[in-house]
Amino acid sequence: MDFWKKLTGELIDIVEFLDNSQNTLVHRFERHNNEIKNGAKLVVREGQAAVFVNEGELADVFTPGTYTLATANLPILATLKGWKYGFNSPFKAEVYFVATRQFTDIKWGTMNPVIRRDPEFGPVRLRAFGTYALRVKDPAAIIRELAGTAGRFTIEGVMEQLRNLIVSRFSEAVGESSVPLLDIAGHASELSDAVAKIVRPEFEALGIDLTKLLVENVSLPPEVEAALDKRSSMGIVGAAPGGMNQFTQFQAASAMEAAAKNPGAAGGAAAMGMGFVVAQQMGQSMQAAQQGAQPAPAAPPPLPAAVAFYVGVNGQQAGPFDLATLTAQAHAGQLSRDALVWKPGMPAWTPAAQVPDLAPLFPPPMPPAVPGTAR
Repeated sequence: MDFWKKLTGELIDIVEFLDNSQNTLVHRFERHNNEIKNGAKLVVREGQAAVFVNEGELADVFTPGTYTLATANLPILATLKGWKYGFNSPFKAEVYFVATRQFTDIKWGTMNPVIRRDPEFGPVRLRAFGTYALRVKDPAAIIRELAGTAGRFTIEGVMEQLRNLIVSRFSEAVGESSVPLLDIAGHASELSDAVAKIVRPEFEALGIDLTKLLVENVSLPPEVEAALDKRSSMGIVGAAPGGMNQFTQFQAASAMEAAAKNPGAAGGAAAMGMGFVVAQQMGQSMQAAQQGAQPAPAAPPPLPAAVAFYVGVNGQQAGPFDLATLTAQAHAGQLSRDALVWKPGMPAWTPAAQVPDLAPLFPPPMPPAVPGTAR
């Protein structure tokens, strides 16, 4: 009698799984010798599904609810075991509880930079980071494709594979996108939707539904970000009056501060020299401000460009020629007063003698001789 009680006590009469973790995706229900008592209760809670496997073959899938394990509730399993007239003895079957709740805030990111050709910056290397959420859509498929016969399968066991899928499809979406690099932040939602649309069918093949995917940040390499910050700083100070002068002083002061941190003699000398430069520039600016004038330029302005003209020769354009060349041509008779000339700023081609710059090259024509006068 005691032996029979011990034997029947080893038979399971309640099949359930309470998950105290936050990362269990699939859990295999453990019991003695895989035996379940006839008429046992199966309890499937919200956010779970129970999958029965008989000798490696998927048999039945139960959604949330409480079930009495009898032939009527296990039609596929009963068929596999050949119980034509029901069963009154314990039966063996593996039971897997699959979490169907939503797993949120799963991180993804690019391990290596993604090359993208930008219309403004050319080829650049991008890194991207974000999060996604998922839930099991097909419990049977998750066991076939991922969990297998593992007693416990966690979300970490599939995260690397899913991350690789997302990163690969992110590269495709970024490559096909025509959004400029500096505007990606304003189109993060569109980029997220594009990546999710591409990757969702591959998740479904594993029995997983991708419920949400977010691209939270797209960043450049540090050296490119530093160059971009420098460019932005120059643009800001260059737009204001005296901005470039202020920017030069700022750069000089920064260099002086960096040199001062060097305890060596070279560092001290550099700091002193830079200090003199800054002091001189500031003194010039203050003096000019007191006199109500703009600071004197550091270098003389460029010399004005020499005047040059194009000449029409036999219906063809020649030149440009400077005034010295045209003077020599006029003296040699190669440039006539009626020759058409033009330079930038003139509305049309004009006879040379009518152009103020060239008129001195042509003396006024001799008056016609008066009949009867001596020559």
